[in-house]
Amino acid sequence: MTSIIDVAAYILRRCGSMTTMKLQKLAFYSQAESLAHSGRPLFPEDFQAWRGGPVSVELYACHRGMFLIREGALTGVKELTDQEKRLIDSVCSSLAGLTGNQLSSRTHGEDPWREARAGLPQTASCTTKITKDSIRDYYSRNPVCI
Repeated sequence: MTSIIDVAAYILRRCGSMTTMKLQKLAFYSQAESLAHSGRPLFPEDFQAWRGGPVSVELYACHRGMFLIREGALTGVKELTDQEKRLIDSVCSSLAGLTGNQLSSRTHGEDPWREARAGLPQTASCTTKITKDSIRDYYSRNPVCI
């Protein structure tokens, strides 16, 4: 199965260098798009409701300490299917023009992140998992790509 690292590497190849916050959010929205349209996850890894928005700890482990991540920084990745690439391309075409901070702000206004944080202040630490069910339910009613 495709991993979040495979997806992130493809996003970097397609869009070039970016902040790690932006990469995390584009990976999150790629997962949301897959769950909303097919009911199936693009990758098995989960996201946590961190103060800066959804974060995959597996992806974070690959860029910890970095602000900017460059194409080629993620190694040992497998090739995605054409269908997976089309889905990610759709998300990138719609959202890659936004900054990491803009994408983070967007997630803060959406139910999956807010519900996982259960009323915590935005500045509070949180490692609660954002469930795939909550992602699927919300984004099937509120499209990722605008």
